[in-house]
Amino acid sequence: MSMWRKSSYSPVDNCVEVGRGIGIRDSKAPTTHLPVSDKAWSAFLSTVKSR
Repeated sequence: MSMWRKSSYSPVDNCVEVGRGIGIRDSKAPTTHLPVSDKAWSAFLSTVKSR
């Protein structure tokens, strides 16, 4: 089982969740997710932080 983390910026019932090494998902549809590699996630975070 993965530890999913909710964004601290999302409203309570409208959240994006991240599972390390697994991907991202919508909290309203927790049985499905978008797979994202660690490398792709790191690149995404670097881009967001640089803006």
